[in-house]
Formats: sequence, structure tokens, C-alpha cells
Amino acid sequence: MVKSYLRYEAAASFGVIASADSNVAYDSSGKHLLVAALEKLGVWHVRQGTCTKTLVPSPSSSHGASLAVTSIASSSSSLIACGYADGSIRIWDSEKGTCETTLNGHKGAVTIIRYNKLGSLLASGSKDNDIILWDVVGEAGLFRLRGHRDQVTDLVFLDSGKKLVSSSKDKFLRVWDLETQHCMQIVSGHHSEIWSIDVDPDEKYLVSGSADPELRFYMIKHDLADGKSLPDKTESDVDNGKASAQNKWEVLKHYGEIQRQIKDRVATVRFNKSGNLLACQVAGKIVEIFRVLDESESRRKAKRRVNRKKEKKASKGAGEAAENGTIENEVGNDITVTVPDIFKHVQTLRASKKICSISFSPITSRSSLATLALSLNNNLLEVYSIESTSTTKLSAIELQGHRSDVRSVTLSSDNTLLMSTSHSTVKIWNPSTGSCLRTIDSGFGLCGLFVPGNKYAVVGTKGGTLEIIDVRNGTCMEVVEAHGSSVQSIAATADGFVTGSADHEIKFWEYQTTQNPSQDSKRLTVSPVRNSRMNGDVLVVAVSPEGKYIAVALIDNTVKVFFMDSLKFFLSLYGHMLPVLCMDISSDGDLIVTGSADKNLKIWGLDFGDCHKSLFAHANSVMAVKFVRNTHYMFSVGKDRLVKYWDADKFELLLTLEGHHSEVWCLAVSNRGDFLVTGSHDRSIRRWDRTEEPFFIEEEKEKRLEEMFEADIGNAFENRYVPKEELPEEGAVALAGKKTQETVNATDSIIEALDMADEELKRLAEYEEEKSKGKVADFRPNILMLGLSPPDYVLRALSNVDTNDLEQTLLVSVVT
Repeated sequence: MVKSYLRYEAAASFGVIASADSNVAYDSSGKHLLVAALEKLGVWHVRQGTCTKTLVPSPSSSHGASLAVTSIASSSSSLIACGYADGSIRIWDSEKGTCETTLNGHKGAVTIIRYNKLGSLLASGSKDNDIILWDVVGEAGLFRLRGHRDQVTDLVFLDSGKKLVSSSKDKFLRVWDLETQHCMQIVSGHHSEIWSIDVDPDEKYLVSGSADPELRFYMIKHDLADGKSLPDKTESDVDNGKASAQNKWEVLKHYGEIQRQIKDRVATVRFNKSGNLLACQVAGKIVEIFRVLDESESRRKAKRRVNRKKEKKASKGAGEAAENGTIENEVGNDITVTVPDIFKHVQTLRASKKICSISFSPITSRSSLATLALSLNNNLLEVYSIESTSTTKLSAIELQGHRSDVRSVTLSSDNTLLMSTSHSTVKIWNPSTGSCLRTIDSGFGLCGLFVPGNKYAVVGTKGGTLEIIDVRNGTCMEVVEAHGSSVQSIAATADGFVTGSADHEIKFWEYQTTQNPSQDSKRLTVSPVRNSRMNGDVLVVAVSPEGKYIAVALIDNTVKVFFMDSLKFFLSLYGHMLPVLCMDISSDGDLIVTGSADKNLKIWGLDFGDCHKSLFAHANSVMAVKFVRNTHYMFSVGKDRLVKYWDADKFELLLTLEGHHSEVWCLAVSNRGDFLVTGSHDRSIRRWDRTEEPFFIEEEKEKRLEEMFEADIGNAFENRYVPKEELPEEGAVALAGKKTQETVNATDSIIEALDMADEELKRLAEYEEEKSKGKVADFRPNILMLGLSPPDYVLRALSNVDTNDLEQTLLVSVVT
């Protein structure tokens, strides 16, 4: 009989507050902050510091790292647009917490999304160099704008959504007329990649930032209702002799520059909602704040500047002053306001870590000029109040995640607590809800262990110390100097635990209780019982369940097995090409599995040390492996971001679990095997639950082959070697949609409905012909058509297709 297994599925993900690949944005109310957390979108209440909603795509829509959120935009209503790494865009309703529609059009990650002021249009830019305009109400793509030679970095609507300005890493700005769907103007001048642009609320100025040492400003020329253009009042076009025909298409006119104080490249430039502040975030820890002066203030500042120039010239000598007197009088009568007169640098905000994104709150308190939210690259959110002369940190959201990658995860004996370690903290979680219960400051924790009773825990650190944690109070009770180098591994024994270190030693420890000198209570401590010196760095230690053997993995690619009581040598397991990074012994003590940096898993018999099987397990180093208790099933994780489920008796891969966005460092399996927990470099902790759904090995193999086929649809063989079309310099327009698995399936269903309707019409015609000849017989309609007429059946097939997929589906149908 064919053996069946129970399926494991992703159940929860926690520990990530803000991922570095996306921007942050306030919602229209200003009370909530929209933050990307890998594939999830978190809606955080800023004052309470709590996540009120989490918006996650359904598992059926896609999977794995392709679903990382890369761009966020909020509309004036409750709708939120999210761009993803696979090029899709999802429109969410933040009040209902539901996904309203999914828009497919981009072939690369979405880099920027912008709504127009009404919220009826959505513009998206991508790494595929294209810009797509979407109809939010109709839930469909309008058209695709092509012309940029590199990825689109920012977008801005002008003239009530009639025009669009785009910036790109190709160093050009492009102005698009959305009514005629063509590129009106190409603006050059930047010497490096343009990373961000923005316009003030009155649409007077457009600012662009790049790696150049200055911010560039442009005056915006608007169209009146009668089609004429507003005159440019700042400079006369008489001197430069430009033709009026050329000026007709000139929307952006270069106005001037401001020298930046920080030399790092610009990451984001944004005006606040009232338009009196401009923030320039660089690719570092700095945000420069500029105040936008009104017309009277800027003219006064320009007048003072002119007067200072006069005074300097006057001090040089009377002769020079007499020569330049007439010119100075003319300048004084008509003062030219320059960019530095309007934009005044007021202060510099310095964060503790590198800033990923900034967002101004649409609501301003009476006591401050603006409120600015920052997302940092260490999984942290900070909110600052900007006053006229200083900035004040209002709040920080930090407790719900580690500042760096999760290096170890450990479950308590009753599976109710989860301990995770990182470079500076130890956190205690509830694994079923994902809530953080305790945060304890610590050293760089590499491994951990719950003490029997689950009241205390022991953490081994990179500094060679053991930290004894009081789980109930959330405090570090004692730090024990254990090893001369990092504690790499820790394993429980019958009366204590054993540690392995890079100082070539393994040490056995026992638990002891000592009296607190200041209190009547007793506290736990540990003391070394014995130690053994190895001939190399110890990477992993594992103890057999009955306590008979101890296995030690060394830097020389071997695993040495010793008798536990006497520490006499028993077996040497050699065969790996690179050091063994993880290992585990089965509950019955029959098997030991080792995972190595050579990407292989090896299954050994612990009786004779023979290698049962060597499995090519991961595309990169195997970082952790664990047996499910009382079985020979095992889980492995690796640097290839995957979690894999194996049968160690049949040497078969059972399941591949995708979800992590970076290397997976650690793994813990519950005592009953009903769930497992993994920790990753992406700072997330994920729980995978065992379901009641059975599966078979052969079915899983077929499913993996189908997924490989579906993944290749976008890069079909017949299209792979077709030369790419040359894009015209002035830009081009194309269709908004793209071919996906959904459009292919919809095309099949429409063609099938057309064929069936055609057959039914032929049968009806034959029946009518027979009826006219007097041969009357009952007509039996095709039951597969569900009692519908042929036109209604085809219409039903068409109505089942999503609005945004309909155009591509019909195009494929026509070709077919």
C-alpha cells in the first residue's frame, strides 16, 4: 500500500516590524502608519504602538520571496495600493482588511506607486523600465508608457492628473501627457541616477534628488482652461531666443539648485501636506529639513542678499562702486528671487541607524511644524516631531522584533514558549499567537536551551559566556564565563547540559541552586563538571536520547562519536567535503543525520557508523536539521531560504516549504511534531503547522514539475530568443496587461465555451431542419451548458474573467 504523509503549511509569521525594501506611508487620517513587513502590510496605530491590521495575500495567489512588498501608496479614501516584487499590484481596503483587486502588468518589481489627488488613477513604475496607468474604479490597466532606459524610481501627477512626471536611473526626467499618451518633454541635467522627485501642494516647484551634491528645482508651467499656458514670471524668455513652438511643450523649466550638506546620494525628497517643509533623506542616517518660505519672506531674503552684495562691492573701493552703480540700481529695482531664497535649511535630523524611508503625517499638531515617520534598516520605526529649531523623538516601535537576524530558536518542553536569540537581545514569544512576552538585553546569542521546568533558560553567546535567563521576570540573572571563544552549540543531558565551543573544548555543566544574599529566595546557577579537549573547533554537539553517546562535529569536516560516561572514542563519521554545521539524533537512537556547508545531508547508522544515504538537500549550506520526535521524519533548513521535509527511511523529499525571504539560520520542532518554528536572516520567525490533509510522494513530485512549467510561462521558449524591440527616444505606448497563468486558464475556458456553444448551435440547426421535414423528436440540450443558451453560456465564461485580465485573455484567444 502507498504510504501517505500529513502536510505542513505556513501558519504564522512574526518578528518583522518594517522590511528595508519598501517605503512607509501614512493613511489619509494620519492616525495609522502603513508599513511593509516582507510579504505582509502592517497597519500600525502610531500613538498606541500596536499593529491593528495585517494585510496578507492569500497563499493561493503566489508564494515565497516573490511576494515581498516593495512599494506602498495610500489614497484619500480607505484604499491602499501595494506593489510587490513579482510585479503585481494589490488594492486593499484598510477598513475591511480585504484585497479588492489584483493588477498584473509589470514584469519586474514595482518600485513606485502614486495615486492622483482624486484617487481615481494609479500610476506605477517598475524595474522593467515601464510606467503603467491604472483605472482604480474600473480595476483595469489603461496603457503602458515606455521610454526610460533604466528602472523608474519616482512618479508625480501634475495638472489634476492630466500630466505625469517620471524619474529614472537613466538620469532623465520625462513629462508625459496622459490625454494624448505621449512624452512631452525630456529633462536632462543630472550627472547621476535620479532617485526621487516631488512637487509642492500648489504645484509651483518640482524638486529632484540624485547622487549629485545638489538638489535641482524646476518651475512648473500650467495649462489654463482655454488651452493657453501661464506665463513664466521668474525669467524672461526674450534673452535666450527660444522659439514659442518649443516652449509650448516645456512643462518643467530649470529654476536653480541648492547645495546639500551631506554628500551621500539622495534616497527620498518629500514635501509635507501644507507645503511649508521639504525633507531630503539621504542613503544614510540623515534627513535634511528645509523650510519653504512664502513670497514675502523670500523677497525680503533676496533683498538682504542683494544689499549684502552692494555693501561688499562698496567696501572694495569707490571707483568700482561708481562703475557698477547703474547696474546695482537696476538689480535693486527688480529683485530676482532664487532657489536659496525660497528653500532655507533649518535643521538636520540624525537617526540611530540607516534610514530606509520617510513619510510626513497629513495631520500637524499645534505645537510643531510637522510629524515625520522613519523606517530604519534594523527593523525599527521612529516618529519625530519637527519644531522650528529642533526635532523631538515622539515614539519608537521596536519591541515586536529583533534588531538583526534571528540566530537560534528554542521551544519549551510544553511548547507554550519560544525563545529566540539575536546579536543584542533574547526574546520570549508565545508561538501560537506570535506576541512578544519578554525582551532581555544580552550578548550575541548563538544557541539556547530551556532548563527543565521552563522557568529558566540558558543562552550561549559569541563572547564565550553563558547567560542564565529568568523567563518569568524577563531578566538576565547571571553571566558565566564558560569558554575562551564563542559557544557554538548547546545540548541537554540527563542532569544538565553540554556546550561546544570554537576554543576546541566541550564542557559538561550541571544545575545548582544558590541562596540569594539579599533575599530569602533561591536562584539557579550552573557549574562545570568536566571537559574534554578536541583537535579542532567544535561546531555542533548532539546527545543521544538515552544519554549513551555524544556526537561532536569538528572544523575538519568529521563527526566524532564518544561514549557519554567515559568520553572514550566510539565512531568517526567522515564523508562531508565541508564542515558539518548541524546534526541531530533520532528518538530511538538508531540514526544520526548531519548537514554540511557542502549542501548535503548524510544519514548514518549510529550502531556501526555506516552512511545509509547522502542527499543533495539544498542549493546552499544546510544550516539546521531536526528529527520529528518518535519518527524518522526530519526537517532541514538552508541558506537557499527553503524548509524541507524528509523521510529518512525512504530517503525521499516529502515537502518543500517556501516563505522566508533570506537565509534560514535555525529550526525547532515541537515535541508532538504538530508544528515547527524557523528563524531567518530576514528577521522573521515563522510557524508551520501540521494539517490533517494527507499527501503522497508521487503526487508532490508531479506538483513540483507543474510549478516549474507554470513558472516558465512568462519566458516561453518561442519568445526567449526574439530580439527586444527598440524603444523610440520620445517614448511609446503599449498595452497595460501581461500574460499570466490566470489569463492562460481563462483563455482555455473561453475557447472551450465557444466550442461547446458552436456544437450546440449546430445541433439546434439540425433539429430545426428535422422539424421542418415533419420528423419531430424531443430536443435534449447539453447538460454541461447548465440549461443556458449558447450565447448566455459564452457570456458566463467571459464574466468569470477578472476585469484586469480580460484584455490579455481576449488577445490570447484571438491569437489562438
